[in-house]
Amino acid sequence: MARKSLSFHVLIAVFSAFLLFAPVAPAQAALPVAAVALGDSFISGEGAGSYASVPDVNGAAQGFPGWSAANSNAYFCHRSANASIFRADLPGVAARFNLACSGGRPYDLMAASSTRTNGRQVTAQADQLRAVAQTHDIDLVLLGIGSNNSSFTFGDVAVKCANRFIADAWTGWWEFWAYINGPVPQEPCAADDLATAAQIASATAETVQAVRGLLTVLDEIDADGQHRVVLQDYTNPLPTDVMPSLIAEDSREDDRDKFRALGAERYRAGCPIHRASLPAGHQFSAALGSLVGSVHNQLKDEFLQLARLNVQHAFDGARLCESSTNPAATLATPIRVQDGPNGVFIPDLDGYDKIAIQRFANTCVTYYQTCQESWHPSAAGHGVLATCLTGAAASGARELSCVRNPNGTLTIS
Repeated sequence: MARKSLSFHVLIAVFSAFLLFAPVAPAQAALPVAAVALGDSFISGEGAGSYASVPDVNGAAQGFPGWSAANSNAYFCHRSANASIFRADLPGVAARFNLACSGGRPYDLMAASSTRTNGRQVTAQADQLRAVAQTHDIDLVLLGIGSNNSSFTFGDVAVKCANRFIADAWTGWWEFWAYINGPVPQEPCAADDLATAAQIASATAETVQAVRGLLTVLDEIDADGQHRVVLQDYTNPLPTDVMPSLIAEDSREDDRDKFRALGAERYRAGCPIHRASLPAGHQFSAALGSLVGSVHNQLKDEFLQLARLNVQHAFDGARLCESSTNPAATLATPIRVQDGPNGVFIPDLDGYDKIAIQRFANTCVTYYQTCQESWHPSAAGHGVLATCLTGAAASGARELSCVRNPNGTLTIS
């Protein structure tokens, strides 16, 4: 019995010595903290220039492919170095990733955009997010989605109202006016021309489903489970009415037949649109805000890290044609077209006849990248959105608004 006890104690001593002198595996280094942008053009940086190359579905980096290339090219996601994700003040964030894509739809969050009609040649944004999580700890996600969907797209809405104005300005009521996609009405846009209540409801349901899928993926891949998701809505690039100097030209307003001088003047200023279309446009942008708000309301109890950022009034007082006829003095990009895909934007339509105007418009239809930047936040506008994001990232509030004051400062609350 004594011998057994001695052997047992010797064994314990040897085992203890082994533990004492055995090499200790180094602790795994913490992953660098990242902020990620997901969604559509208002997040990717459309309109802000300095666009980066974008990996396509095969992993090949796509730089600028030329003005006549297919608009499905990954480059036309237009991921800008001036996007808000890169300009926000985000203490502790070591790396930033812009995975958003101009024209992005809810579908594109969970499936490859290349697998739908008119999609771009990029993989699902959720899959791109998974790749980031392999090397980084994702602490902040900026998400903006919903303005493009299965029922309507922001780009189509913008083109529709601008084309109606131009057709009305350059042709008489008795003249036939048609683009590649068919005849163009000359009356101002009404609310239902942009999106009906049924279309908004359908788009909301589509967006809720996609965002739920994305947030579920994020919960699965974020190692420490600590992250904040800022769901941003949209701001209108146009005012509720144009400034007084843009109401009439040569004693003609836009409610009478043919007003080419006024049409050219508004185009120069960046807002070729009927005054009567502006209320419908603001009703549309408000509906987009309600769409995003509904997504947040339906998911906020399921995903406690989800916060809503309302930027509907972030450009107030500095929208196109609101207080300046110089687009560079505003926070949005003017509508600009090209005469063929030549890379030369036309800043003024004065002196062109209706045949030339029609040719410019058809260039936009055939080569959408020639007018894709129109009516989006400019580089300065994305800078404002960056300030809004800075406030949202630093706050613990679940719902915030970012409002531009008359003196140009922002209130985030």
